[in-house]
Amino acid sequence: MVKNTLLIPAVVILIFLALILFGISRLLAKRTGIPDGRIIYSDPGVWNKALKPLYDASLGLTGRPDYLIKKGDQIIPAEVKSSWAPRSPYDSHILQLAAYCVLVNSTYGQRPPYGLLRYKNRTFKVKFTSDLEGRVLDIIDIIRMQKGKEDAPRSHNQPNRCARCGYRNNCDQRL
Repeated sequence: MVKNTLLIPAVVILIFLALILFGISRLLAKRTGIPDGRIIYSDPGVWNKALKPLYDASLGLTGRPDYLIKKGDQIIPAEVKSSWAPRSPYDSHILQLAAYCVLVNSTYGQRPPYGLLRYKNRTFKVKFTSDLEGRVLDIIDIIRMQKGKEDAPRSHNQPNRCARCGYRNNCDQRL
């Protein structure tokens, strides 16, 4: 009888602790900006899982989104940035995310309605429109055309970008 009287409070305490931990986990998940859903893919740098990159042979496009989240019938790519959020997402980040949307469509046969750009303090929901897809495909064509040329011109005036470029040592246009 003594065991039963001690068992009931212990079970109540365990249930209470489980509810607290569940609440904490929901709060932490909400702070990440990643929506509810099941993560079906993550970049190796995120969880150290060596998953194959997404690849579209017809476009010659390869990419590793940070996450792919399955929410109902939709697969949503999410890209996580380590910097603070700008007022609006950088165009290069939007195009990177849109490229992942193209890859999700070709890999899984499901067109994502949007993708997520997560910065330290804010998440942007970027609609994957046909116009945005067209911009990505146009840029892929431009890259293909420039790839064969030996004298492709610099496409920006950003010293920080030049400083991190892999072609910096061989470039006569570096800033």
